[in-house]
Amino acid sequence: MLKIVTIIGARPQIIKAAALSRAIRSHFKDKIREIIVQTGQHYDRNMSQVFIEELGIPKPSYNLEVGSALHGKQTGRMIERIEEVLLEEQPDYVVVYGDTNSTLAGSIAASKVQIPIIHIEAGLRSNNKSMPEEINRILCDHTATLLFTPTKTGYYNLIKEGFNTKSKPPYSADNPGIFHCGDVMYDNSLYFKHIANQKSQIFEELDIVTQPFYLGTIHRDNNTDNPERLSAIFSALNKISQHEKTMMVLPLHPRTSKALDINIDRSLLEEIDKNPFIKITQPISFLDMIMLESNCEMVFTDSGGLQKEAYFFEKPVIILRAETEWLEIESVEAGIVTDADENRIIEAHDHFKNNWLKLAFPSVFGDGHAAEFICETILSNSN
Repeated sequence: MLKIVTIIGARPQIIKAAALSRAIRSHFKDKIREIIVQTGQHYDRNMSQVFIEELGIPKPSYNLEVGSALHGKQTGRMIERIEEVLLEEQPDYVVVYGDTNSTLAGSIAASKVQIPIIHIEAGLRSNNKSMPEEINRILCDHTATLLFTPTKTGYYNLIKEGFNTKSKPPYSADNPGIFHCGDVMYDNSLYFKHIANQKSQIFEELDIVTQPFYLGTIHRDNNTDNPERLSAIFSALNKISQHEKTMMVLPLHPRTSKALDINIDRSLLEEIDKNPFIKITQPISFLDMIMLESNCEMVFTDSGGLQKEAYFFEKPVIILRAETEWLEIESVEAGIVTDADENRIIEAHDHFKNNWLKLAFPSVFGDGHAAEFICETILSNSN
């Protein structure tokens, strides 16, 4: 039986891993054995353990409990501890997701002990190397054996960087295979939407059962740790919600919650506190987030994952960054990149409000069976 070690650490990776774990459990349980390693990059229970329980991911066999630290220190701790796990387990493959420090650490540790790497969500590029995530993506892709891209753009990015579409199995780090498979998060959104409809009580909890609302998230450190950028974003959200008399629901990352008290002008913070149309909450579960995404009017976010999920549920998204990896969303005009510019955020909102009926959401993220394709490809390369 094939043995894989899956590295998860941040909340988005936990969610993505649910698709692969579900595919193994449903279709490949006699052929693939999965061992979960939780790095502890997100150490807050609301950001990690709740999702593992809710999404039916197998209980991690290892929790490395790395916790928060500067990028280099955190990544170094992970590499050391992941290497120990890999030497003990001797898996056939290491699976990493996305672009976090856990992704990078898993890739480095596996490459040093010569265990083939599978990178799910490969090929994404923001073309902004000041983002730690961009460095993580590139380094991971160029150590991987099997690379699975969620979009055609990701596939073409890999070709531009020298990956060979004509390479033949058996694949290796020196002869990697690249595959356009669709997005595992689309798999998840289709699967969990019905469960969310049955289980989520988030509308009652937030008292927004009957009223229209917007959804926003801010978590990237270049926004949360920069007083000017954070103030511009919250000033725009404050003005939009008040002018439209529409609730702005903001499930905040712990970093953002702390930053509000430190990095926002006191007068703006008082305005936000007095605004009856701003509702700030703690991080919420994935099922609750699906309910908010699928029922809101519009999404404001600096999250790459939430950009996609807004698209899955055919909601316009305002991207609070200088660029996006998900060029497809921008190219079909379902998303607008505004950066942390107050006026551009307000203008983007007004554009979507006035052009809602003109929006289209063509299928660009696969057929909802990406995880099954990934499993089949792994097995075919191991025969």
